[in-house]
Amino acid sequence: MAKTLYVFAGSVWAAVAELAVAELGYKEDDVTFKTVNLVEGENFAPSFLKINPNGTLPTLESNGQVYKSTAEVTAVLVKDAPTKVKAGSTIIQTIHEEKYDPNFAMLLARNDAELTAKSAGLAGMFLSKRQEALEKLSADPEAEAFKAFYETKKGQNGGLLAIVTGKAPEEHKAGFFDKSQAHFDSVKTAVFEVIPGFLPDSGFIGGEAPGEDDFHVGAWLTRIAATTGAKSADDALAAMEKAYGAPVPAKVAAYWGAWTARPSWKKVYAGGLH
Repeated sequence: MAKTLYVFAGSVWAAVAELAVAELGYKEDDVTFKTVNLVEGENFAPSFLKINPNGTLPTLESNGQVYKSTAEVTAVLVKDAPTKVKAGSTIIQTIHEEKYDPNFAMLLARNDAELTAKSAGLAGMFLSKRQEALEKLSADPEAEAFKAFYETKKGQNGGLLAIVTGKAPEEHKAGFFDKSQAHFDSVKTAVFEVIPGFLPDSGFIGGEAPGEDDFHVGAWLTRIAATTGAKSADDALAAMEKAYGAPVPAKVAAYWGAWTARPSWKKVYAGGLH
C-alpha cells in the first residue's frame, strides 16, 4: 500500500527517512512526499497537528497508521522495503539523545560574537518565523484542541528568540552561553569518541550498504558538519577540524567518505547540507 511521507528539505531528521527511501528500493509511486515547511511553521498548523500532535518531521502515513517519530518512521520503511538491510540497534537511541541534539547544535551560541552571527543568519530567521506562525496559528478556532501544545511551544521558542535578538536579561544570555558550550562539548565527544566506538573501519554499520542505524547516524553527522560551517561533502572534514581543533577520527572520515559517495546521499543533500 502506498505511503505518505511528510518531510522538509532543511530537516535533519526527515533526511533519515529520505535516505532510507532512496536506499531501500522503493519505486517512485510507493511513497508520496509531502513538504511541510518548518521555517514557515507549517508543522504547527492545526491541520498537521491532527495528523501528528507532536508537530514533528518525519511523519509517515502507512496502512491506516500514523508513525510520528524518526525511529518509528524509519523502522516501518525498513520493514516494508523491497531491499532488505540490517535492522537497527541501540545506536539509534544513542544518536537521538538530547545531549547530542543536532537541532540545538544549529542554534547554539557560546559567546556574543556567535550570538550576533546567529541572530543575523538562519537561526534568527527560523526562530522569528516560527514565533510568528505560533502566534497566528494558535488564534485559529481549530487550535483550541491543541492549546497546551501552543502555549508550551510559544514559551520555548519565544525564550530562544529573545536571547538571539538581544531582548533577554543578561543572566538568561549567560545561561544560554553555558548551555551552548556544554552542548558543543557533548557533540564533539560524540564525533570523537561515541560514533567511532560503533563504526567499522570501512563501509557502514550495516555492512557494505547502509543499514537502519546508518540512516540515523549519516543524517546526524551531515547536520553536525553543516553546523561547523561545511557547505559540501568536500569541505566537511576540514570544517569540523577547524571547529573542534583536531582532525576527526579516521573511522569518521572513512564513514563520511562512504556516505557522501552514495547516490542516495547526493540526492537528499542536492540542495546543500542541513
